[in-house]
Amino acid sequence: MKKTISLMIMACMLLLAACDNYLDIQPTGSVIPNSLAEYRALLARSYKDVSKFSDRGMACFRSDEMQVRDDEYDQNYYMDIERWNDLAPNAYTSSFEWAKYYNVLFIANHVIESKSDIKEGTEEEINQLVGEAYMLRAYVHFLLVNLYGQPYTKEGALDTKSVPLKLDTDLEKVLKRNTVKEVYVSIQEDIDEARKLVTEAEWEQRYSYRFNTASVEAFQSRVSLYKGEWQAAWNAAEAVLAVKSVLVDLNDDAATLPNNYNSVENITPLETPLSSTVNGAALATPVFLSLYAENDLRLDKYFAEADEKGFRKNKKAGSNNYLCTFRVGEIYLTAAEAAAQLGQLPQARTRLLELMRKRYAPEAYEAKSIAVNAMDKEALVQEILDERARELAFEEVRWFDIARWKRADVFKKTLHGVNVTIKSGSVAEGNLQLNFEQPKVESVSRFWQKNFSPKWYMSAFPSDEINKGYGLLQNPGW
Repeated sequence: MKKTISLMIMACMLLLAACDNYLDIQPTGSVIPNSLAEYRALLARSYKDVSKFSDRGMACFRSDEMQVRDDEYDQNYYMDIERWNDLAPNAYTSSFEWAKYYNVLFIANHVIESKSDIKEGTEEEINQLVGEAYMLRAYVHFLLVNLYGQPYTKEGALDTKSVPLKLDTDLEKVLKRNTVKEVYVSIQEDIDEARKLVTEAEWEQRYSYRFNTASVEAFQSRVSLYKGEWQAAWNAAEAVLAVKSVLVDLNDDAATLPNNYNSVENITPLETPLSSTVNGAALATPVFLSLYAENDLRLDKYFAEADEKGFRKNKKAGSNNYLCTFRVGEIYLTAAEAAAQLGQLPQARTRLLELMRKRYAPEAYEAKSIAVNAMDKEALVQEILDERARELAFEEVRWFDIARWKRADVFKKTLHGVNVTIKSGSVAEGNLQLNFEQPKVESVSRFWQKNFSPKWYMSAFPSDEINKGYGLLQNPGW
């Protein structure tokens, strides 16, 4: 009979007082993992959970990248997210995840703590599995701290409270918020442990979602970039490019998109960039699309034809054809940004232009090459940041980028107005139908456009989590 591995934490939640320790019981039809194969299946479940996280995608509604389309369903679910109405949203507003992150952390911790107890596997196989668990733990903490904490490089941010670290399987421990610095220290420690244990250079395609040696350095490059540790970011990026540097050439009509799960660029095809529902609701804004120059091949490769208002749907997210956590294009941009910030402009230009050659038509590339080679440091850094926006569009990166760059000006996206009228039915009868209409509005902005507060660099904790009363305090200002 096929065995199903179940999280004992779920049994504890159901049995409460009857369970003093999550290993005390073995539910009917389930087994406590013992073998390498069983622990591997347990970790695969966490990989699947991570692949479905959609919070960063929803957060991008708050950036200049995209906005909610004029549709009753989509407006109901995402309009208040776009407007930062976190504390009193309408009843249908999609919720940001919380518990699922900590479920993943629990499984990762269990695998890490059980290293010496895992049976029926070689030392190398067990080390690889545990190394992946360290990577998962670090990655989930990284997502959380960037959603709910101040940007690492913001003055005074390191000592501000962010999210609770979860580094063990103790179910009775009351979690308290750790500082931004403490969370990043833990992330780095876990990456260092993963680097010692992960030895698989490349998985066969059906297991390619798992972390490999290049994943470790790719993640290191991203973490160092977000911390403003430019030399470390450069070193890690170059370590990745030493083993995987091939870029998709969009001049080839038959080329797959760079974030396709089977792309030559893909390092870790794990996460779906934008869930199908978020992707269906999202339109690329005309302001964002204006970042693409004529003969930038990505404009038509990444986006459908513009509608009558200048908006476009994206073509690189919303399905399992597009699975990507780390890819080579991002690594080139990390190397370019780090080198530019270090004042190593020739190296920065080289890495940037290597990417651009594969993204622009030949005549457009030649013009870009001349312009880039003439740029001073300030102009080059800005060009790299714009290129990140163009290259990584709709891959759930934009929100984190504009927060780490502390770009209050980019947050000031002009929003469309919405007229809401009754179409039919009533609340009393339970059959109310509404019309959502976008009138022509010259300038309707977020209500805080003229009174920016640093609180906008981080999200509010989900209200239902605050209301559970276990001690999680809301972010300042919310």
